[in-house]
Order: sequence, then structure tokens, then C-alpha cells
Amino acid sequence: MNDKIYEQIMAIRKMPNCPNMFDCNSVQQLANSHNFFELVIFIEEHKREYSEFIISGKRGENNE
Repeated sequence: MNDKIYEQIMAIRKMPNCPNMFDCNSVQQLANSHNFFELVIFIEEHKREYSEFIISGKRGENNE
């Protein structure tokens, strides 16, 4: 997960209308409406990595 994806996830989490972060479809819809297209694609292509980040807060091997 790169820094841009991380920042977009954090921005979604801070929004007053933040959905359940495990509801990938809702997160993608909100991300899309805020032009966070990288996050939309990341969730689509790396759902497991996204979910593991939501659970653990760890960004992966390269970006802990």
C-alpha cells in the first residue's frame, strides 16, 4: 500500500458519514464521490490487503 492509498483511507475514516470500513462497496462509493480513484481500484484489486490493514493497521511489508 503506497502513501496515497493510506492517506485516502485515513481521509475516508475521518469523514462524518464514514461507512463501516469493512463494507467495501460503501467505502468505494464514498471514495469515488471524493475522487479517490486510486483507493477504489486498490480495494477492487487488493481486497485482502485492504481488509488486513483495517484489522491490524499494518500497511504491509514495505510500509509498516
